[in-house]
Amino acid sequence: MGGYHAPMTSMSAADRLGSYIKRAEQALIATKTAALKPAGLTVPQYSALLHLDENPGISAAALARLAGVTPPTMNTVLTNLQERGLVDRTPHEWHKNVLETRLTEAGRSVVADADARAIAVERALADRFTEAESAALREFLTRSARALDEIRADLP
Repeated sequence: MGGYHAPMTSMSAADRLGSYIKRAEQALIATKTAALKPAGLTVPQYSALLHLDENPGISAAALARLAGVTPPTMNTVLTNLQERGLVDRTPHEWHKNVLETRLTEAGRSVVADADARAIAVERALADRFTEAESAALREFLTRSARALDEIRADLP
C-alpha cells in the first residue's frame, strides 16, 4: 500500500478505476449542462456564480481554484458574465491590480434559478442510491482524491 510503482505494460479499460470516475464525471457534466441550458448558463459559469454568491469580492484566481479551472479560463468566464450584466468587477481598495468580483442583482436571480436546476440533478442522482450507498460513494471518492494526491506527490 502507498508509494509510486513503475507502470505496468498493460491494463484493460475495465480494470482502470479512472475510466469509471471519468465516465461518471462526464455524465454529471452533460446532465448539468442540459439542466442549466434554460437558465442560460454553462457549468463553468454556474460554478463561478455559485462560488461568487458564497464569496463576494473574491479574486478571479481564488475563484478559479474553487471552480477547478485555470485562471485564464476563469477570466474568460467572468468577462462573459460581466458582459451579460451578471457580475461586477472593480479594483480592490488596496490592491489596484486585483479585481474584486461580485454578483449583480441580475446575477443573484440567475444563480438562484440555476442552482435550483443543479440541485434537482443532484437530488435525482442521490435518489438512485440508498443513504448507506451515498455515504460509501462519498467516502470512496474522498479516499480516491486523497490517494491520488499522495500518488502525485510521490511521482518522480
